[in-house]
Amino acid sequence: MKGLNKIALATAIAAAPFAANAELKAMNDSAMGNVTGQAGVTIELETKVSIGQFKYTDEGSFAVNGIVLGGSGVAGGTGTDLLDQLKIDIDVADDGDAIIHVGSLQTDPATGAPVPIDWGMTVDSMELLAGSTGTDSTTLISNMSMHGDLAALDMRVDTATDHLNVAVAFDIDDMDFDVDFLAIGIRDLTVTGAGTNFDYDGNGTTADEELAASSGASAEGYDLTNPQQQLAFGKLTNYANVNLDVYKGAGLGASTAVDVLRVDVNNVYMDVAIGAVEIGGTSIGSVALDNLAVTDTKMAIYGH
Repeated sequence: MKGLNKIALATAIAAAPFAANAELKAMNDSAMGNVTGQAGVTIELETKVSIGQFKYTDEGSFAVNGIVLGGSGVAGGTGTDLLDQLKIDIDVADDGDAIIHVGSLQTDPATGAPVPIDWGMTVDSMELLAGSTGTDSTTLISNMSMHGDLAALDMRVDTATDHLNVAVAFDIDDMDFDVDFLAIGIRDLTVTGAGTNFDYDGNGTTADEELAASSGASAEGYDLTNPQQQLAFGKLTNYANVNLDVYKGAGLGASTAVDVLRVDVNNVYMDVAIGAVEIGGTSIGSVALDNLAVTDTKMAIYGH
């Protein structure tokens, strides 16, 4: 691993408040044996972050201005302005894998299951700026505001493959922004799980069908009589799911590139709805994407 574990641990601690799932399936006994009983570290966190400007410069620049990240209250949600109730568990398993889990300090008194963490973010503008030889600029996006819930964030550095697996379950309750250079406005965008009418594990039956076949006792391999298993199933059906691997690898296909940043998107499952698409300030209607699934997608990223 040559220090990858230490780097990943430090990065995960720093990045956890900004993360908007290792595999969401319940761990088997063997896998749990690598995690339970270890003397790990837990970090409890509450924070609000403001960044005046983030700028990436090549010849020209891309700038993001007025970034605020906190609880849902910063973007008009019902929560406070603080990103709070976060608990970050860090363990090193017997096989050397680093395991980072971001969870909630709150639990539902009725079920004992963790309560999702509310988050919010606002951005004043995103701009393209000319380099030292020019003064031109273009505002790409402005007045961005969004808030939602984080149900799960899990990261694992695998010593056998040198892969960082990132798995997240989340939703967006409301998102608004303007695409200034196209005179387009997006209003009331939401992102949720694909629901129980979706076949998450590719076995030919939907979650609804598996639930009906098991008389409600289990679904997609989950024991719904167990509060923690209820939450795990809810991650699939109620929240958007993203699972990806990040690692150093080779280019794709006929590419001769080596030692590039590889991002393999294992799956993205979600429903997306836009309450109103505005052009020139007038709504032209709404848009909905049902059962959006992105799978087997690979990216190789490197300089040129």
